[in-house]
Amino acid sequence: MALAFVNGRYLPQAQAWVHAEDRGFQFADGVYEVVALLDGHLMDFDAHMDRLARSLEALRLSWPMSRAALALVMRELIRRNGVTTGLIYLQITRGSAPRDFKFPAPSVRPTLVMTVRRVTRFGSPTHIAEGVPIITIPDIRWLRRDIKSVSLLPQVLGKQQAVEAGAFEAWMVDADGLVTEGCSSNAWIVSADGVLITRPTNHLILSGVTRGSLLQLAAEFGIATEIRPFSVAEAKAAPEAFLSSATTFALPVTRIDGQPVGTGRPGAITLRLRQAYLATVGGVRS
Repeated sequence: MALAFVNGRYLPQAQAWVHAEDRGFQFADGVYEVVALLDGHLMDFDAHMDRLARSLEALRLSWPMSRAALALVMRELIRRNGVTTGLIYLQITRGSAPRDFKFPAPSVRPTLVMTVRRVTRFGSPTHIAEGVPIITIPDIRWLRRDIKSVSLLPQVLGKQQAVEAGAFEAWMVDADGLVTEGCSSNAWIVSADGVLITRPTNHLILSGVTRGSLLQLAAEFGIATEIRPFSVAEAKAAPEAFLSSATTFALPVTRIDGQPVGTGRPGAITLRLRQAYLATVGGVRS
């Protein structure tokens, strides 16, 4: 029986309820993080907690407990669920209070919810071997995309559009025709001369934790990198493209809007970075 953690209690997920007037439910007034667990190792854990801290600060939300205590609870929830490879999701909202747009009284305590899900693999063998198709869609989100907010309706609509188009992901595009990011991933291309290109982190995209680790690995390998926006046209003309996230690591993109990327096969740089990323957690290979 799967257990969740809700406001200080370990509960069966079927009983893991929050109040009807929780501000996360009514206003999307909250933040979240997803951390991959691979063979008992919480991947990029400190970087995820650093980003959680930035998100909480941006929304003027309080920690529900100390950072150290939160880490202990996460590991205990993982232990109680008997999961060694999977995902842990945590969400913090401003708490439950009578519905009103302004912040509630300081006495209202944040709501903390955590769940764990077992995952057998991160990326199917077919996706890794053959790559995945994506589509491009207009970016219709607000202008604080650097906050990992639970306000995800544009991404929900984008993901559904991708599914209905037979695609794995949708890359969002701004008014200038430049790719911002995927609905749940960061976007990358490799130029004809082997330069790795990805958009800079600012308020227009989420600073992906896996993205940061891949950039470090690229630097270690001596792979030239340009941190700049790229257009949809440039992506379609690139010999190689991929997406990254906590749940996909580095995943080859081999079709964009139905058009093959390069040879239509996963690129060497993508696969090298994926394997290197996995190797940073004990030499595990996909």
